[in-house]
Amino acid sequence: MRETTAERWSRRVVLTLLTLFTVTPLYVMITSSLKPLRDVQGAFTWLPSRPTFQAFVDMWSTVPLGRYLVNSLLVSSVAALISVAIAVFAAFAVSRYRFRGRQVFSVTVLSTQMFPGILFLLPLFLIYVNLGNATGIALYASRTGLIITYLTFSLPFSIWMLVGYFDSIPRGLDEAAQVDGAGPMRTLFQVILPTAVPGVVAVTVYAFMTAWGEVLFASVMTDENSRTLAVGLQGYATQYNVYWNQVMAASLVVSVPVVAGFLMLQRYFVAGLTAGAVK
Repeated sequence: MRETTAERWSRRVVLTLLTLFTVTPLYVMITSSLKPLRDVQGAFTWLPSRPTFQAFVDMWSTVPLGRYLVNSLLVSSVAALISVAIAVFAAFAVSRYRFRGRQVFSVTVLSTQMFPGILFLLPLFLIYVNLGNATGIALYASRTGLIITYLTFSLPFSIWMLVGYFDSIPRGLDEAAQVDGAGPMRTLFQVILPTAVPGVVAVTVYAFMTAWGEVLFASVMTDENSRTLAVGLQGYATQYNVYWNQVMAASLVVSVPVVAGFLMLQRYFVAGLTAGAVK
């Protein structure tokens, strides 16, 4: 059906408004990071009167931003990798095998997503503290404890998502591999995973972003040494002042790893279902 002139202009107006809605906050963030603090705290202006990069220099000394950045990258990356590794094996078993308790396991995994995360805050806090007192294993106020915490969020959804993705892969590929003498592990790594690259990448990005932007648990489960960026950015607000230009500059800098990673991986999201499959 041919698009009318009114429909075409309506589409253009809607897309323009959505673009402005998305770009305007980014523009304000960039311009504010280039302003002196007194200009940011004064009357709002769309352009900096005297552009300066001083905020990008000062932001590293006002708070230990480098340490927070390393903590966030380490915690998010390890949590994502472990979540995907476990989810791949669990999803493969649920998708390809029929065993007692399979349905109960699937329902249990999915039901965990129905509870708000804050319900797990106090139980996890008590478990970490009591376990540390009893065994000396320091999980509270540590990056290891934070990684385990984020696994409780990302792992159930990762399993559920990969089960659906594996179910959509033709079982004929498994049968062809078995005819060639491949066992379950060889079938998984040489047939299923190459075909499921888009799904695995999507789950990895989800798990990483879940850990990267989380604030509530990171503010309770960390100390000064294990603090992540999501909490560390609050350090720019002191008792006497808020360094808004440094907040904007730091926000731009810490967004670079996420944006760069997404740009590198986005091509996998549009890959075909049978990409990498054997003939």
